[in-house]
Amino acid sequence: MAEPILKWAGGKRGLLREIIALMPRDFRDRTLHEPFFGGGAVTFWIEPKMGTINDINTKLINFYVVVRDHVDELIEDARKHRYEKEYFYRARAEFNEIVRNGFKIPNIRLASLLLYLNKTAFNGLYRENRRGEFNVPFGRYKNPKIVDEEKLRKASEVLKRLEIYNEDFSYTLRVAKPGDLVYFDPPYYPLSETANFTSYSKDSFGYKDQKRLRDVCLKLHKRGVYFVLSNSYVEPVLELYEGIDEFEMFKVYAKRPINSKADRRGAVPELLVTNVPREERVGLKTAKRLVEAGAIKRNTTGVKSLIEYLKLKRSS
Repeated sequence: MAEPILKWAGGKRGLLREIIALMPRDFRDRTLHEPFFGGGAVTFWIEPKMGTINDINTKLINFYVVVRDHVDELIEDARKHRYEKEYFYRARAEFNEIVRNGFKIPNIRLASLLLYLNKTAFNGLYRENRRGEFNVPFGRYKNPKIVDEEKLRKASEVLKRLEIYNEDFSYTLRVAKPGDLVYFDPPYYPLSETANFTSYSKDSFGYKDQKRLRDVCLKLHKRGVYFVLSNSYVEPVLELYEGIDEFEMFKVYAKRPINSKADRRGAVPELLVTNVPREERVGLKTAKRLVEAGAIKRNTTGVKSLIEYLKLKRSS
């Protein structure tokens, strides 16, 4: 089973059960689109047979194109990196220089540097200034694993089945067909004026964009496209989706480990919205079983399947 290969603020590993619970039961057989890809926890867990991923961050999309098409070269280059403070700042400067000078996708060196910075920067953050430059400082870790070859190769296998875009999320109106499934995970609406962190790219994602996203969901619904959307549980977002009879909203809680203040890294309320009819959904009980089965497969060394694991457990 594939896993995210980058640390990413707002990653959805902790909400997988709740997200999968709202999807149609045959979700693995549907074409999946993820327009705000980030770390890609949902897509990597589902391992769709076909679909698309997208992100407005060109450096991030370059990384995934390289993972898909040039994983051997990426692994070879990334193995040369060193976990040292001085080296980190040289690598960050090189990354930003490539960005300033302009680059064409695929750029293997840029992808290698992004992987290194992601694994060694403070708190695993990805943040850009207004010039589009990566500006997170050096992070202190005991022994960070920069290159996880197995994860990279598994992610490459999944990405080879997908088309990769670097556009506005509205591209889904062009590519999604009736019966397809879309998972939207936009930059969250801020919980407060001082909690506005949307610096995954130099372009912000404001209320007008949130409203455009709601309108895209409406258009997709009319075309017979299913969607699940996550966002922050705040009044401006709730107002966008409430009152739409075909949409159902849910309040869930997710842990957010990335925060500058340790006492604020607890569970926070989040919003899930979907147009999947109740009678077609996976349901929380089944979703929990599916996600837990995947975790067992991933973490049990030498065990090829859940069935084998259960047999071993019963006989022990």
